[in-house]
Amino acid sequence: MLTADLVAARRRGTELRLPPTDAGRRARIATLAAELGAVARAHLGQTRDAVEEALREAGLAAETGAAGERRLHEAVGKLVRDELRFEEPAREDAIALRRETFRWAAAARRAAPPAPFDRAAVLDSVARARGTTAAALEAGLYADRPGAQRLLAVETTAPMLLAAGFEIREAQAVLLRATRIEATVRAADAAIYRRLFRTLKFLRLLPVITAARSGIRIEIDGPLSLFQGGGRYGLQLALALPAIAACDAWSIEADVRWGAERRTLRFRLAGEAAAGAAATDAAPPDELAAFIAAFERQGSEWRIDREPAVLDLPGAGLCVPDLAFVRARDGACVYFELLGFWSREAVFRRIDLVRAGLPQRILFAVSKSLRVGEALLDGAPTAALYVFGRVIAAKEILARLEALAG
Repeated sequence: MLTADLVAARRRGTELRLPPTDAGRRARIATLAAELGAVARAHLGQTRDAVEEALREAGLAAETGAAGERRLHEAVGKLVRDELRFEEPAREDAIALRRETFRWAAAARRAAPPAPFDRAAVLDSVARARGTTAAALEAGLYADRPGAQRLLAVETTAPMLLAAGFEIREAQAVLLRATRIEATVRAADAAIYRRLFRTLKFLRLLPVITAARSGIRIEIDGPLSLFQGGGRYGLQLALALPAIAACDAWSIEADVRWGAERRTLRFRLAGEAAAGAAATDAAPPDELAAFIAAFERQGSEWRIDREPAVLDLPGAGLCVPDLAFVRARDGACVYFELLGFWSREAVFRRIDLVRAGLPQRILFAVSKSLRVGEALLDGAPTAALYVFGRVIAAKEILARLEALAG
């Protein structure tokens, strides 16, 4: 992912704008990506330090050009570097080798204090004891350092695809500084909506989703004060953009804090399903995946539907369940949504939706860290709260499904 300093965004009054990505700029991006990818492939098997040096040398020509050209070169270089695969460092082996070598060196110093220390003799001694050469031993002493990792593969995106999706990458970098987003999306396939909603939820974002005349309106806001230190909230917003851009038509408006003074500016972007921006299905959170596996091991008559319908209560909003449980003997259906570790506000929004008249049976699972009680939905005939500790207990869920289904 690009970082904010690699984006050539400009402030226009109270707005932040990206440079237009026309055909000429896309061609230049594709050319740079092809050139840098070729440099990397020419250094397969070499160390990260050697690869980085070669990529820096490839960028020397750009340093004499305009600032915008240099920044573009650095941005494309960052995307190419992100797709290089280096070997995993043998950290424990290197630590053990250093410890043994340093012990030999300390013993050699104690044995003959007046004599000069002979580094080569120590390396030879350790190498013979290990059945290797002094050169191989020295190379392995610091093999756990990032610069010593060897390039195994160059898995770069095709240059034309990288260029086509470059505007989305730049927008993601802008959203790293975002505090909130309003998005309007439209898709002909309901699966695209489900993928988007699931991505937002699994990124731990807190969306308010409503039906609009032009499609679906999504407001993504959150307790920024919790994330200001590390920028985690902005990162989650940036990661959500590809799922938004995978919709048939989409637009976003975001509040971003930009520049050294972190001034709040308005950032707008719109488009259609973008090449290079197709969203992948987000993996379910660990606690949900573990619960599904535990529930299915029970062998109950309840079948799990992993692609449940989106529940719409006109005038109140949308609810996007994670699962639906269907009972074999009568087809009774109970929806399930994991609120997990979101926020208390998320819980109360769901309670408001139930009280507004949500007709479907639904069970909400909430972490006890949110400090809410199951009694909040006492008396609601079609909904219930289940508060869990470390894990979601499959037997407890089964009992609540039976109670809701009647």
